[in-house]
Amino acid sequence: MTETLQNHTQTSRQDDPFPVKGMDAVVFAVGNAKQAAHYYSTAFGMRLVAYSGPENGSRETASYVLESGSARFVLTSVIKPTTEHGEFLAQHVAEHGDGVVDLAIEVPDARAAYAYAVENGATGLAEPYELKDEHGTVVLAAIATYGKTRHTLVDRSGYDGPYLPGFVAANPIVEPAAKRTFQAIDHCVGNVELGRMNEWVTFYNKVMGFTNMKEFVGDDIATEYSALMSKVVADGTKKVKFPINEPAVAKKKSQIDEYLEFYGGPGVQHIALATNDIVSTVRAMRAAGVEFLNVPDAYYDTLGEWAGKTRVPVEELRELKILVDRDEDGYLLQIFTKPVQDRPTVFFEMIERHGSMGFGKGNFKALFEAIEREQERRGNL
Repeated sequence: MTETLQNHTQTSRQDDPFPVKGMDAVVFAVGNAKQAAHYYSTAFGMRLVAYSGPENGSRETASYVLESGSARFVLTSVIKPTTEHGEFLAQHVAEHGDGVVDLAIEVPDARAAYAYAVENGATGLAEPYELKDEHGTVVLAAIATYGKTRHTLVDRSGYDGPYLPGFVAANPIVEPAAKRTFQAIDHCVGNVELGRMNEWVTFYNKVMGFTNMKEFVGDDIATEYSALMSKVVADGTKKVKFPINEPAVAKKKSQIDEYLEFYGGPGVQHIALATNDIVSTVRAMRAAGVEFLNVPDAYYDTLGEWAGKTRVPVEELRELKILVDRDEDGYLLQIFTKPVQDRPTVFFEMIERHGSMGFGKGNFKALFEAIEREQERRGNL
């Protein structure tokens, strides 16, 4: 990096009203955290690194922290609700099933981030507070976003423990393979009600200083039967990216309508996980029992004509049902799991980027037709 570019980058970060370091954790409320931790260890290749439960003083909840590269999942279930927080988690699972309650963001200064957010219209859920143990101090605060989802703002610059005070280091449930299945969280997608997408885009613009990165409307995301609209907001460094979806009026029920119905309101629809070898990732996850959406062979018949050459041969892409998209900056490879719980709500995307910072616009029609086939099988189209 040249000195001029480096100075520009540093100045831009200093000017950012809401600087972030990246995603800190995706926090799930689940019915059985022990079993969920086993699933994400075996099926997703994640490593259990920390635990909090009755054995170390947490009488109300049990939480398992799993990591893969910089990606961190926290799986929490209620043992016996005795506080407002425990009652919230228990009610959340009862109403929504297993789902994301917190998209935690690491920031350099949680107090400053919280003050800026609240000053610009955010609803504060927890004013800045400290947690301490022998590993140091973490500063936390929390604000509300769509539905019952929150953003916990985490400053862990003075902490070197396994996760947070109150957690102890834990041994892996199963020994992960030498090669990681994925390395980071690429983006997290939220579904909101009809007519409220722009409201939440404006929220991120004002409250967190995020900018609009992409927009998909009209025929961009439409099939013969269903449609949706989506806008993507991101921080200045593009480390934290939040696409926001809303349903659009069409002949039949869209995937967003289905999600809102079965989740019981707005929430996190899917988490995209960045991998540097999607072929190995998909093979390992399929072998572990993860189900992916099926793409018709016809998609691959003309793929090379418009997507160009990729590092993975077309026949291998066809075999594994991996999608390709190309834009002016490069290309990406992506694939989507089926919902990972009985409700047709939360699912995952695996994505391998080669220059492109897009979200697979060229694949939308094929992807949503695949989702519609699954909706039809469930009787929800």
